[in-house]
Amino acid sequence: MSCFYLAFTGLLLFLTRTVPSAAAAPAPDRFHKPFRLKSSDPKPESQEFFELTNPLPSDRLTPSCSLTVINNSFANTIDSPPFSAPYSPPSDCSPPWPRVVLDFRADSSGDQYDRIAAIWLDGAEVFRTSTAEPTDTGIFWRVRKDITRYSSILYKPQLNVTMMLENVVNDIYTGVYDIHVSFLFYKENIVPNDVRFPSIISPSQNHYDNLGTAELGLFKTPPDLIIPISSDGERGHWFRVESESDVHVKKVRFPNNTIQVVLELYASFHGNDEFWYSNPPYSYIRMNNLTTARGNGAYREVFVTIDGKFVGSEVVFPVVFTGGINPLFWEPVVAIGDFNLPSYDLDLTPFLGWLLDGKYHDIAICVDDAISFWLVNANLHFWLDHGTPKVEAQSVVYNSPALAIQRREAFTMLDGSFRIKANRKSEFAGWVKSTAGNFTTIVSQQFKLTNVVRFYFNGTYKIVQQRVKAKRDSRIRADSGNLVGRTVVQRQYPLTVITSTVPLPLIGSLGSKEEEMYMMITNVSHALRERRINGLSSSTLNNRQESEGWMKVKGHSVISGSGSTWQKYNYRDEFGCYSRTVLALEGKLAIDNTTFSCASSA
Repeated sequence: MSCFYLAFTGLLLFLTRTVPSAAAAPAPDRFHKPFRLKSSDPKPESQEFFELTNPLPSDRLTPSCSLTVINNSFANTIDSPPFSAPYSPPSDCSPPWPRVVLDFRADSSGDQYDRIAAIWLDGAEVFRTSTAEPTDTGIFWRVRKDITRYSSILYKPQLNVTMMLENVVNDIYTGVYDIHVSFLFYKENIVPNDVRFPSIISPSQNHYDNLGTAELGLFKTPPDLIIPISSDGERGHWFRVESESDVHVKKVRFPNNTIQVVLELYASFHGNDEFWYSNPPYSYIRMNNLTTARGNGAYREVFVTIDGKFVGSEVVFPVVFTGGINPLFWEPVVAIGDFNLPSYDLDLTPFLGWLLDGKYHDIAICVDDAISFWLVNANLHFWLDHGTPKVEAQSVVYNSPALAIQRREAFTMLDGSFRIKANRKSEFAGWVKSTAGNFTTIVSQQFKLTNVVRFYFNGTYKIVQQRVKAKRDSRIRADSGNLVGRTVVQRQYPLTVITSTVPLPLIGSLGSKEEEMYMMITNVSHALRERRINGLSSSTLNNRQESEGWMKVKGHSVISGSGSTWQKYNYRDEFGCYSRTVLALEGKLAIDNTTFSCASSA
């Protein structure tokens, strides 16, 4: 049963009962790479890893001050509480700050799996990341994230900043993650030079112009209040979702002078659901007597409800962590979203008509069709009317048809195909009358998903193809009917994973079979395409990766192999363009070209 009971499911089954045979190794899977290719360099140095992304406007600024908030080594931290340290705003540059940036630096050496991590300030998540898998000679990386939208928390003294990174260190897994995190505070902007850069590069005269309406609200300023929808923090402030029936709820009372509210959602997938987009249904697993726990089909949707009513959902971007599919793909260029996992904004302003009653309301998060495990939490961002203790509000449109989903199965023994088509479309509207005027917010959201998983050659050849198209449109109209604010976000997530597995039996010296060894040949193609409209400005992003290679695997350890990744990152807005193209071969950069020319980034 769905975690949201309005879902409608159409199911078509075409099954042929046969005697099952031995299954091939599950793919895709998670690996680590204890082997090291011999280097011609007699003194190999620590290598920098990175994720392709756009530079921040603040990268061309000098911070007025910086504050170290985390300086810690995460060794054998499994089942331990998160690292915690006190936080107060820096005394040498008091607020307000036009920009605040989180500067994350990490290094590690040895053998280790990738690990998920997050940072919270006063229980509100501000950053989610995953680690790269280290080498004997060491790796390091750096991530910067603009956290200006969390200014209302950053202003407060005597808070706690916490970080969760559960790691295992023993005789086999030796990699310790050394983490250093600083907050960089900017008091002034610089005047852009004569070169035309896109808005992601050049700071504008209005400090907040480059941040979207959904992030900064009608008045394009950071929110006045943030309330986390998170756990008590004993194992990090995220909620752990073990199944679709695992619903996490927090009671919240909305301030009576709220004029706009946006829920920021964080979600990531792990364990048996790390490759949810490739999971076969349980019928395939049972009929073939397979031992894998990765099942329940290849559809997942993160839901948010208030008092049991649907208010928004997200089919999240399929981030591939650095130990996933083939870890040789992700060195030194990691997969899209690895170092800075995306969050997702849901505009809840249309519902203020029934939320501003002074009562507590149940904010719930769940994941449809989930298996163990997902990590989810959220932040509520409030914009308040400081001229009155209470505003008037009314919800006028609530149109949320049920999810339409079709599933088709056709398989004989280990070969067959599984298809899923799903779509959802909803629209909500409501008005708020405040001292600034009477404004109506209309929010529409829709997505379409198609997913096909195919098995050939006794299950040893697997093709996964998924396409997700999503659109969220938030419009704000004045009482006169004039459009005074609009944010449109359109995203596409195409993903293809092709894996061929060839068993390589290994016989021990006494004739006993040792741990299974096999050859795995894999191709991965995935992309993030995004178009944003913020008022009169617009931007487009096309971020695409193509990876191919092979590896010889024993258990979950890579014995030998080869991998390459080509990636092109294109960003364009009305101010200019940014493009970077890289090619990584055998863990080294073969091509790395950056340009600000719009002609080359078309």
